[in-house]
Amino acid sequence: MDAVRVALLREVLAGTEWLQATRRFAGALRASLTPHGGGLLLVGSESYEPWHLAAHLDDEAAWSGLPELSPTLVRHHVPAAAPAQLSVGLGRIEAARRGETLLVVAPDRPGAALLERVHGARRVGATVFAMDGGQPDAGELHDIAHDALTADSTGLDLDMVQHLVSAAAGENSSPVPRPRSRRRFRDRLSRLADQLTAPPPTRW
Repeated sequence: MDAVRVALLREVLAGTEWLQATRRFAGALRASLTPHGGGLLLVGSESYEPWHLAAHLDDEAAWSGLPELSPTLVRHHVPAAAPAQLSVGLGRIEAARRGETLLVVAPDRPGAALLERVHGARRVGATVFAMDGGQPDAGELHDIAHDALTADSTGLDLDMVQHLVSAAAGENSSPVPRPRSRRRFRDRLSRLADQLTAPPPTRW
């Protein structure tokens, strides 16, 4: 989903609680990250890896001048031949420390092993955010998370919610804009169009 589609989705959702909810969640996520903090860890469930969200956050980090938005993708199963940036396993969550932020994206049950690691990360001071697909057992994850956002199964699906959150995370809402965050929408949209027609980045 490109910036034009995100803009159209926002237009459709104008006047609903979703725009406010996704922007609030994205703002809280961004506020938890600092240039000198521990960074953003992103993990999915065992059957779902949030590749697209990782790529969109990486793009937003570059376009908005907020490198702290660029996530480390944590994987349940790391293939032997995976490159270094895609070889981060669940042990990274166990090593999480105060000042780091962990974002869990789970369209299905996260699983006891992941929940235990996420709970351990929170105990040592990491900030935990969660996005889920509205599954009945999402309460366990919500109990651990400092902040959570649930997709509405009768309206927005989790994929749409992820796009809204990643786009909002790169938006500057502070009173004094950062120097690299002053691009007007048209300039940013033009840059995104160039990115969409270029070959996919090797990182993801």
